[in-house]
Amino acid sequence: MAKYIKQEMPDIHQTGEKKVYYRLKTTRNIDSKEFVQSLSKNFNGMSEADITRVLMATADHLGELLGEGYSVTLDGIGTFKATIGLEEDKEPDTLDGKEPERNAQSLELKGVNYRADKALVKKAKQHCKLEREGTHRLYRSSYTKEERLGLALEYLEKHGAMKVADYVELTGLSRTAATLELQEFRRNTASGIDFIGRGSAKVYVKRV
Repeated sequence: MAKYIKQEMPDIHQTGEKKVYYRLKTTRNIDSKEFVQSLSKNFNGMSEADITRVLMATADHLGELLGEGYSVTLDGIGTFKATIGLEEDKEPDTLDGKEPERNAQSLELKGVNYRADKALVKKAKQHCKLEREGTHRLYRSSYTKEERLGLALEYLEKHGAMKVADYVELTGLSRTAATLELQEFRRNTASGIDFIGRGSAKVYVKRV
């Protein structure tokens, strides 16, 4: 039985109205090994090792084609298409600006977009029996954005570097909201905040 959660939406336009959306709770993750084991029950004469090799070959070939600029549609599964963007330490240029135009060395493949096949959605719908799990409300900070910026700068003055988790603890924001706000501060050079590092090693520092 799948469970769903009633989730409060962010009040982006400051209307004061608390709107909600519904999201499916993930029961748990099924890894490749368990997936292959369950899939093998549908085949006679095909071992788990054979199925694993087919899946790995599919992933490898899919990566090759996406990297060459193709979109790939697999019947019953969906369509895959790669996305590109600037490297993390590169600033975007403008259409008519005087700054140097970004070239291929500044760009990288960022991810893969996926659009599910209608047949897959239909199959999943046939197996989906929903049960309510509960209601999740948003974390709200007791500080204004200006006050939160001040707290961040005070923290950096004392500690030198700050992780997203530190900002969450400082402000009371959710991790997602804290991450987005720190990114916004970083884009605004007047905020006095910048970052160094990448991925899990990224930390925020005072802009020099």
